[in-house]
Amino acid sequence: MKNKLISRMLLGLMAVLILSSVSRAEILKIVVDDTIQPITEEYISRAIDEAQRRNAQAVLIEINTPGGLVESTRHIIEKITNSSVPVILYVTPSGSRAASAGFFILESADIAAMAPGTNTGAAHPVILGGGKVDDVMKEKMENDAAALMRSVAARRGRNVEVAESTVRQSKSFTEQEALSQHLIDYVASSQEDLFRQLESKPFKRFNGKEVALKLSGQPIALFGMTLKERILGYLMDPNISFILLTIGALALYAEFNHPGAVVPGTVGIVFILIAVFALNLLPTRFAALVLILGAFALFAAEAKFASHGVLTIGGIVLITLGGLLLVDSPIPEMRVHLLTALAVSIPLGLITAFLMSIALKARRNKMVSGAQGLVGETGIAQTALSPRGKVFVHGELWDAISSSELSAGQSVVVRRIDGLLLQVDPASVTRPTPVPAVP
Repeated sequence: MKNKLISRMLLGLMAVLILSSVSRAEILKIVVDDTIQPITEEYISRAIDEAQRRNAQAVLIEINTPGGLVESTRHIIEKITNSSVPVILYVTPSGSRAASAGFFILESADIAAMAPGTNTGAAHPVILGGGKVDDVMKEKMENDAAALMRSVAARRGRNVEVAESTVRQSKSFTEQEALSQHLIDYVASSQEDLFRQLESKPFKRFNGKEVALKLSGQPIALFGMTLKERILGYLMDPNISFILLTIGALALYAEFNHPGAVVPGTVGIVFILIAVFALNLLPTRFAALVLILGAFALFAAEAKFASHGVLTIGGIVLITLGGLLLVDSPIPEMRVHLLTALAVSIPLGLITAFLMSIALKARRNKMVSGAQGLVGETGIAQTALSPRGKVFVHGELWDAISSSELSAGQSVVVRRIDGLLLQVDPASVTRPTPVPAVP
């Protein structure tokens, strides 16, 4: 009897726990307003993992993207299709888009929705760097992207033929066109409107299982980026990486011309390492770095040779081209902008050429301090030099040896320094013996 009572209590406790966990079920929401790249991939993957850990009812991804990298897109699609929690993709707010890679991700979602005034499509693969390839390679890339699109759209029960046309013909669609051609499931003016429309309507998941959601009135938990993801997301902007790289190079140059300053060298190394780390996550064309190094070589040559600015202009052209070609991205939003390249290269070229000219001029100047500063100076023989004696140069008395006999008071010119011994020649002008006199 006692055992039965304990069993009933345990069952009741389990039921309470289950009901409470169900009542606490929530919608995990993330906002993607960026290009599709490794940091976006990490953010979405982490959100889906957290939703599964919390046993959330759904993951809502509000998206606005011009597209991005193919590899990151494939990984995101894989994560969405393997998620045990339904994933809702919602293109919002008005004026947003889910273009190129964003369209692939939209089609992979359990529920695809768009706000009024949005668009999607234009999913044709773009050749990295905009270069030309042969027809066979172009066809391979297109067929690969088309196959991925057919696979995703077919398993989600969407219009495969129209979806494939966004790849092969670069077609784009408004939200109403996408809805009428069965590329998306809903057009909703807000997330509350979206939840109301899909209330209790069954849909088929990627594994073929039919489910229905009741999301109206459910708590929504906003899942933000970590500090690391926010910082890396900022650094993933190729314009920022390019600026950091050039500032780092300029700081190292300042350290090179002022050894021991420490601060410029430290700043330069930190900035360059941060830029290299960010560029390592992007499709970087490292050959462009050769152009940037070549630009600095031309700046140095301008300071050495009188080219009247020709070498400086060549350096500015090289660093501008190096910046434009630095990131080999399929979309303009993930490349260094021309305005950024010019805004960095022109001031950097002028400043670097100016600093290098000052440094080289300083190195060419004859030393005026220390023992070497005496070479070429004129002094007075304090004693007769036959050939050794004393001379007075720069307010100091030196031992000297002359190439010919000299009398006291005769002017001499310093030709060489051997330790503390000056080698002198007679000068054409004689002067009266200055004070102090030799004791």
